[in-house]
Amino acid sequence: MNAMKICEGVYWVGAIDWNLRNFHGYETEKGSTYNAYLILDEKITLIDTVKEGFGAEMLSRISSVVDPAKIDIIVSNHAEPDHSGCLPLLHSVAPQAKIYTAAGAGIKDLSAYYGDPGYIGVKAGESLSIGKRTLSFVPTPMVHWPDNMVTFMTPDNILFSNDAFGQHYASDERTDTECDLPEAYIQARKYYANIVQPYGMQTGKALAACAGLPIQTICPSHGIVWTKHIPEIVKLYQSWAAGEQEDSAAIVFDTMWHSTEAMAHAIENAFLACGIKPRLYNLHYCHNSDIVADAMSAKYIAVGSPTLNNNMMPSVASFLTYFKGLTGNKKKSIAFGSFGWGGQSPDQVQDALAACKCEPLLPAIRIAYKPSKEQLDKITQDVVAALQKN
Repeated sequence: MNAMKICEGVYWVGAIDWNLRNFHGYETEKGSTYNAYLILDEKITLIDTVKEGFGAEMLSRISSVVDPAKIDIIVSNHAEPDHSGCLPLLHSVAPQAKIYTAAGAGIKDLSAYYGDPGYIGVKAGESLSIGKRTLSFVPTPMVHWPDNMVTFMTPDNILFSNDAFGQHYASDERTDTECDLPEAYIQARKYYANIVQPYGMQTGKALAACAGLPIQTICPSHGIVWTKHIPEIVKLYQSWAAGEQEDSAAIVFDTMWHSTEAMAHAIENAFLACGIKPRLYNLHYCHNSDIVADAMSAKYIAVGSPTLNNNMMPSVASFLTYFKGLTGNKKKSIAFGSFGWGGQSPDQVQDALAACKCEPLLPAIRIAYKPSKEQLDKITQDVVAALQKN
């Protein structure tokens, strides 16, 4: 397992996790990478480590370039274990290496995981010379943990961007000029929606803090390295962080005997009649993390559930819980559902959407048993009327 050269004296020495399929409830169907970067200078420097269990792969890559025992400096941009899990291993191999992390939160978090061998805290504006190169540290708290920071290296003008601009995307290709670029964008959007989205304000501040840097390469902690398409990915991040919305709708539902599904299609027809692009997600087939990625920039969300044991369906409750934790912008909403005799679920969905700071377009839509054509037509008409008012 060899290191992969990024530029003269800078190497990717991370690990590829081809089999990762779930990350905190986020479906990672493309696997992931845990990116660590080796810098050869007067002081040999490692930016981050890899998840525990992948240390041998990382050490093998480092060894293809230099003896790991010669590492002088380790920079920990983030204490989460998928970034720092092999920090104790590296420290055992290179016990003389000084470990730099964010002052305060970085030291606190790393100490909680691994004890404190003598971390060195760095603050905004501080820099570290490693020879011909200089590392400058920029705190980016809550993108997406309190300890987060990014590191900018001159004169190569490389931004080691931590979780920003990353993707859960396993690939042998290391840069945006080698990989399947459309797939990288898809995975970058999904990553932002499921990891970073709740911290749009903080992400905006981080983008502003880095805006003046003459960035030529972005090296994130997961996925591919950005070299040629930096303006494009930065523009996407600016849009996502600002919570910009498209004239589209996400219609999310589960169904027992297809009645709620029929209501979903009636609502779909209303959006189509108003020139708004709808997308339907049957929770029996669609994963929460994929729905959130698609729905992130939608202006409208409609959520439907039959009533089961006086409650909404567990799949719908799961989605709404996941959505509440990740929603990055206010949406206009519709709650709907069918029932037999209780009929509690539509109001429960309405309340859950309100807790997500969504604005209802109309009262919850409720239909007993199997909706007739006339009832479905009325749903379409009522939703069209509500859309035209808003």
